[in-house]
Amino acid sequence: GIASAPNNIEFFSVDNAVEELLVFCVGEGAFQARATWDSLGDISQGDFTPLSISTQELAQRTLETIDKAIIHKDKIRASLGAMQNRMENTITNLTIQSENLQMSESRISDADIASEMTEFVRHQIVSQGAVSMLAQANSLPRMALQLMQG
Repeated sequence: GIASAPNNIEFFSVDNAVEELLVFCVGEGAFQARATWDSLGDISQGDFTPLSISTQELAQRTLETIDKAIIHKDKIRASLGAMQNRMENTITNLTIQSENLQMSESRISDADIASEMTEFVRHQIVSQGAVSMLAQANSLPRMALQLMQG
């Protein structure tokens, strides 16, 4: 099962595991995580009985055993290399997604600022128009007085 800890690190257990596992989880949160595991293998998986080269037949068997061990090691390395490659691709993908999200947030913020500036300028124009109308309204009585004084 998967349990989330307060520090956002998630712990999980693999039920009925009978061998040591190397587990990689990639993603954010339990619902997006992808877990893969594989047995790393150990010496008990090969025929590693005491090796001898005392006769040509035993030497040949020893070489075959060593060849099998090398092939097994190569398979493990290939498996780990493939996992590493997938992890690197996932990291690259998540990095790109994060950058795209940041750019989107920036564009939204820029649009909000532009909208607020437009509203501010509109209010400034209305306010300046009102001040101008008030100034003209105040000058009309003076003009009428000047005409009457003539």
